[in-house]
Amino acid sequence: MIVDDEELARALLKELLSRHDDVEVVAECSNGFDAVKGISEIKPDIVFLDVQMPKLGGFEVLELIDTDAAIVFVTAYDGYAMRAFDVHAVDYLLKPVSPERFEAALERVKQRLNHDRPAASILRAAAREPGSSLERLVIKDGARIHVVPMNKVDYLEAQDDYVAVHSEGKTYLKQQTLSSLETALDQSAFVRIHRSYVLNVERLSRLEPYGRDSKLAVLRDGTQLPVSQAGLARLSKVLSA
Repeated sequence: MIVDDEELARALLKELLSRHDDVEVVAECSNGFDAVKGISEIKPDIVFLDVQMPKLGGFEVLELIDTDAAIVFVTAYDGYAMRAFDVHAVDYLLKPVSPERFEAALERVKQRLNHDRPAASILRAAAREPGSSLERLVIKDGARIHVVPMNKVDYLEAQDDYVAVHSEGKTYLKQQTLSSLETALDQSAFVRIHRSYVLNVERLSRLEPYGRDSKLAVLRDGTQLPVSQAGLARLSKVLSA
C-alpha cells in the first residue's frame, strides 16, 4: 500500500515497484484517514507511508492501526528519522527517492518479512517523538476517527484498558491505559489528581473540601472530580509554578 497526499510521489513509488514481479500495489491512499481504513481492511504486507499529511499524519496512522506490515516512511523531511526507527520502521526514505536507495529499502523489507516482525502494540506505544508532549489525540470509534486537540480536553478518566476523553461535553473512548497516556502529556497543563483522573488545569474553577482528608475539583462546567492527597500535592505544585 502507498500512502501519500502527493500524486506525483505515489506515481514514482508505483513506477519503482512495477519493476518487481513479486510485489503488487494493492491500494493507494492520499490521506491518513483512508490509510487507517485501508490497512485494517486490506492488511498489506508493506506500507510506504508519508509522514506529514493533512488532518492525520503517518505516525498517527500507526497509532490507530493493528498491523504487522513492514513500514517504510517516505518523506521530504529528515527530522523524523529517529522517531521512525523507534516505531520499528524498516526504512526511512527521503524525497526525491533515488532508484538505488529504493532498491536497498525494498531488499530490507523482504528480509524483514522473512523474520519476526514487531507487534502492533509496540508500534503504537512508540508512535510519539521522545521528549515531546501530545498536541492532540487521535481516537478510533468504529469506522470513524476523531481528532481532539489537547487544549480542548477537559479531563481524562481511567476505564480499565481504556481512557475516557472528556471534551466540550462529549466523551470518547481511547484504547490505552491512563498511565501510559499520562507520560505523553504536557506536565504543566495536565495533572494526575487521582488514580482515575487527569485534569486539564485550565478547566479548574475551584477546590472544595470533601470529607476529612480529600478535596473536590470543581470544573468550569460544574463537573466535580475527586482529588487525592498525592493529587493535591501535584496540583498545588503546578498551580504555584
